[in-house]
Amino acid sequence: MVRVEEKLHQLLENRRASGLLRRLKQPEGLVDFCSNDYLGLARSPALRQAVETAVAALPPLLNGSTGSRLLAGNTALAEELESEMASFHAAEAALIFNSGYDANVGLLAGLPQRGDTLLTDELIHASMIDGARLSVAHRHKFRHNDPGDLEDKLRRSTGTVYVAVESVYSMDGDLAPLSDLAGLCDRYGAALIVDEAHATGVFGPAGQGLVQALGLQNRVFARVHTFGKALGVHGAAVVGPAVLRDFLINFARSFIYTTALPPHSLLAIRCAYAFLRANGSLKDRLHELRSYFQQQVERQLPEREWTSAESPIVGLVVPGNEACRAVAARLQQGGFDVRPILSPTVPTGRERLRICLHAFNTEQEIDELITLLH
Repeated sequence: MVRVEEKLHQLLENRRASGLLRRLKQPEGLVDFCSNDYLGLARSPALRQAVETAVAALPPLLNGSTGSRLLAGNTALAEELESEMASFHAAEAALIFNSGYDANVGLLAGLPQRGDTLLTDELIHASMIDGARLSVAHRHKFRHNDPGDLEDKLRRSTGTVYVAVESVYSMDGDLAPLSDLAGLCDRYGAALIVDEAHATGVFGPAGQGLVQALGLQNRVFARVHTFGKALGVHGAAVVGPAVLRDFLINFARSFIYTTALPPHSLLAIRCAYAFLRANGSLKDRLHELRSYFQQQVERQLPEREWTSAESPIVGLVVPGNEACRAVAARLQQGGFDVRPILSPTVPTGRERLRICLHAFNTEQEIDELITLLH
């Protein structure tokens, strides 16, 4: 019999030998081209002050929520916030989850029933994959951003059919062809589910997401908006019809069986949404820098392979785990926090540097980063 510690050591050694061992790393004062803090709200003194003011304006708040929403953890604040979010995202209802991971797992594991069909883009986030794996429905993947392959699978699907995609893909930064996908779902009577994690705050007139930027909110059954990226706080919500909210309250295990977010987190989410509405210039500045970055790499590094020009997430393909690590290390030594994305997180041969742009970055920082990439 192999002792558990020995087995775990061996598994870790196997990962180390293959160059895939993960370790936690603290920030080291480098220029941020790594985080998902696209608008800089996570580091915003103004947002921090707004949250402190909101907390002080209410009667003394509990430090924690004391239980799940279905037991002691529900509050008027949570329900008011959900109504506000539903209005902002042009939906009937919203339901708060503790994280985007919880929202995706609860939604995809609980929604499709036995005999139904769940069709997922092959590059959806791990949280959506985990939820799909827990589902009792038939599940099939379709080629990334390929409406033709999706239609082929829609023709052969049975039961109630769900199609799950991201609006902005977190590794390549490319956008889903949402209008085409919504048209197919309309034609075949399928329900479209869109994870807006990397689009919330970044796309749309007031940062509502790519679905609303394209005017598709009435053709998408469910959207997942997360708050730990451009909004700079924590948590997530599923928005959609009121019947979906009622269903998730009854069947989403990641909602039912977890302690609710504390009041301070709810106030932080409310303040982040208010800050987003009042500071649209941050989103505009982000897209100016995205365009500037694209212009510079096209002019200076036209021979290199880049994954996207559509979002603040840009990938530079550097094939091979060791080669990709080496370039990332050179950039970090030069003062820039850029991380390598290695296989098997991405396909072998498609390893890349994942460069995230932010409203607080500058043209000079972009120029210096590109110089190091020559």
